[in-house]
Amino acid sequence: MQPATAVVSDLVANLSPFDDVERSHIATTLDWLASTDDIFRRARPATPSPHLVAYVVLVDPAQRGLYLGAHRNAGLHLPMGGHVEPAEHPLDAARREAAEELGLQPAFDVVGERPLFLTRTATVGRTAGHVDISLWFVVRGDRDLEYPLDEQEFDGGRWWDLDPYGLPATDPHLARFIRKLDSVLLPHDPR
Repeated sequence: MQPATAVVSDLVANLSPFDDVERSHIATTLDWLASTDDIFRRARPATPSPHLVAYVVLVDPAQRGLYLGAHRNAGLHLPMGGHVEPAEHPLDAARREAAEELGLQPAFDVVGERPLFLTRTATVGRTAGHVDISLWFVVRGDRDLEYPLDEQEFDGGRWWDLDPYGLPATDPHLARFIRKLDSVLLPHDPR
């Protein structure tokens, strides 16, 4: 196993699964990581499939909100994020994506610098047909602010309540992510 793959494997192995779906995604991902070092996207849109993605979920824990962008390619409201580059640490990818898509230096102080969640998802929209293995990182946002998103990737964005039942068309795992996030947030985060 190459060092970059080993780093990802360690991140995945240290996740605490929220439910049986995440437990299955973690097990499948660990098997995949043990079988190949070809885990980073090399060619658009889908080589190899699967490949790694770092989601950057902007959350205001005090005002119970998360920021989603209207993603042009997927046709869904999604967290920011993107592909992990070859040999890039997923946390560095999350930092890079936050800077590129949100224009901010992210604060990983809501749940820490490790991913909170992992999903294995078949893509939809213009690049449908491949599988993304997504590591979900949580960054602190402020619901009183709007964030200027990368206009090439997003057709605007907005805040949504941290409510798994009141979501727009989005990632099929976002409601589960919200439930997991809710299980680790302090009842009244003062920050």
